[in-house]
Amino acid sequence: MLDIVVIRRDPDRVRRSLQRRGLDSSVVDDVLRLDAEYRSALADLERTQSERRSLSEEIGRSSDKAAATAERRPQLDALSALIEERQERVRELAPELEGSPLRALLEHLPNLLDGSVPDGTDERANVTVRAWGERPQFDFTPKPHWELGEALGILDFERAVRLSGSRFSILKGKGARLARALAQFFLDRASARGYVEIAPPYLVTRTTMWSTGQLSKFADAMFRDEDTGLYMIPTAEVPLTALRGNEIIDAAELPCKYTALTPCFRKEAGAAGKETRGIVRQHQFDKVELVWLTQPERSFEALETLVDDAGSLLRELELPHRVVALCAGDVGFNAAKTYDLEVWVPSTNTYREISSCSNCTDFQARRAAIRFRRNAKSKPEPLHTLNGSGLAVGRTLLSIMENFQRADGSIAVPPALQPYAGFSILSSP
Repeated sequence: MLDIVVIRRDPDRVRRSLQRRGLDSSVVDDVLRLDAEYRSALADLERTQSERRSLSEEIGRSSDKAAATAERRPQLDALSALIEERQERVRELAPELEGSPLRALLEHLPNLLDGSVPDGTDERANVTVRAWGERPQFDFTPKPHWELGEALGILDFERAVRLSGSRFSILKGKGARLARALAQFFLDRASARGYVEIAPPYLVTRTTMWSTGQLSKFADAMFRDEDTGLYMIPTAEVPLTALRGNEIIDAAELPCKYTALTPCFRKEAGAAGKETRGIVRQHQFDKVELVWLTQPERSFEALETLVDDAGSLLRELELPHRVVALCAGDVGFNAAKTYDLEVWVPSTNTYREISSCSNCTDFQARRAAIRFRRNAKSKPEPLHTLNGSGLAVGRTLLSIMENFQRADGSIAVPPALQPYAGFSILSSP
């Protein structure tokens, strides 16, 4: 959530950020109007409280306090009633209290874009920062991963549909083993780079979802249990970021780096007709997530490191990919800046997102009340949060299948993954 002080001091910056995202910037005027009402109501309350204190002190200095109290009683009662009335008005408008109109507006404002984010309205304006690896050249017609998987007996879509409906799949035999190998490979590499592995709950409260901004980002894309009010996590970013919610962290502990392997659950609302073949867009998929909590002045440097952490996995797996800076209109609700890592997918002759790495600055930390103290005498302040995929298991699996396929329909396993998989070639039984 944006800091109301920032909006007061530099409303034009907020307007520019909204306009760059393609959003209506007039909401800033509404925020300023309600904030002015709130501050006026607060000033009225403080002035009335001061009047009552002065009157009480005057009574206290009187030689006959009982008589003075009786004489001033109507005035005291009137001031008390007015204070109660003005306290209620302050509560109605306070930006920190749920249910106030000012709070509602602030909750729906996206994060401020960093100045380095390129202009543009959609993914067509995203900027390629760098590319790595040579795209495979086949002397045969390459097959899409769903055809390869079914021919090898490692992917079963028909039975998955019977079990759960569309947008589900079953991995079998060496396919399941290879997915498990990828997950372990990702976690081991994250550990080597200083991430602490967490095994979080997969069901979280509405407060947890809200604190990380997911109710705005995934408002219509989440699975929810109506009886308990719990949400199935759309990404491990949610529990990992909220892990230190309502805490004050010592600066010496920063950066805190967490990783988790979890299933992710998404309705994919609005995605009808998009990528229904294969395992690109599923209601349930496994992903290793990487999350940072760090000092504000170090967060953009940390973002570059986070991108390299994810990219190192693709390099080690020898998968051609590129790093793309998302344009203003494509950056998500929580983020100030985002890089996507896109892996080459031969069947579509294009790059496909496999990791999204974002610096959310203090946006999530303010919602989740995650603060740090620079030293024993300093005031607590919000830290910065970052998150990225390291990596999505299913999309990495399909990328290996398509990029390492051979003319006979078998698939070579990248050398770095072979010790985890226990085999070097994935072929028909």
